[in-house]
Amino acid sequence: MSSRSFLTVPAVFLVAALLAAAKESGVAIDRVESSHLEKLAGGAVHQGVIAEVRPMAPWSEDDLGAAIERATKPALVLALDGVQDPHNLGACLRTADACGALSVLIPKDRAAQLNATVRKVAAGAAETTPLTVVTNLARALRELKERGLWVVGADASADQRADEVDLSGPTVLVMGAEGSGLRHNTREHCDLLVRLPSLGAVESLNVSVATGMLLYEAVRQRQGR
Repeated sequence: MSSRSFLTVPAVFLVAALLAAAKESGVAIDRVESSHLEKLAGGAVHQGVIAEVRPMAPWSEDDLGAAIERATKPALVLALDGVQDPHNLGACLRTADACGALSVLIPKDRAAQLNATVRKVAAGAAETTPLTVVTNLARALRELKERGLWVVGADASADQRADEVDLSGPTVLVMGAEGSGLRHNTREHCDLLVRLPSLGAVESLNVSVATGMLLYEAVRQRQGR
């Protein structure tokens, strides 16, 4: 966090906690009028508080590899194959953080990137779960396989359900884009494909919902063992 934050005077319920945390962290606080916050927020909902923060820099493939080497438990990585909607990316980041994922892996081109919308939807997870941005997703998956991770792709037509495969070891869960799913080249680099059971009429789930279900299946297996 940077050295300056802005707070509206009427937000009394937050003042004591913010002042205490700011004092402990060396962060300066300015009390300002609501109109000033509206100007700073550009119309976004601010709930009486705006903080100037230094964003977490994205990881490179080398950064991710180094983190895997340092990990004291089997690594869990989420890869998104061209997810376009920033709301979905933010929701995936939030769930990945809750499930202890080491990083969320995305391609540099033709995919949603980290922006203000993603950060808002992620509800803080964009500052705690590193985003690894790669030029070539298929190559990145191949390198992760060489590091000993199993690459598991999500596909509604897969033969095996997610609960029928072992997700307790070092794993990369790969989710496809909205509508189109996994690209052919990405699919070719998956060790296996899994599906979620569907008992209703809909053909598929929203990518962020499916991501949450698969991540928590991995968590269930890891905690169970």
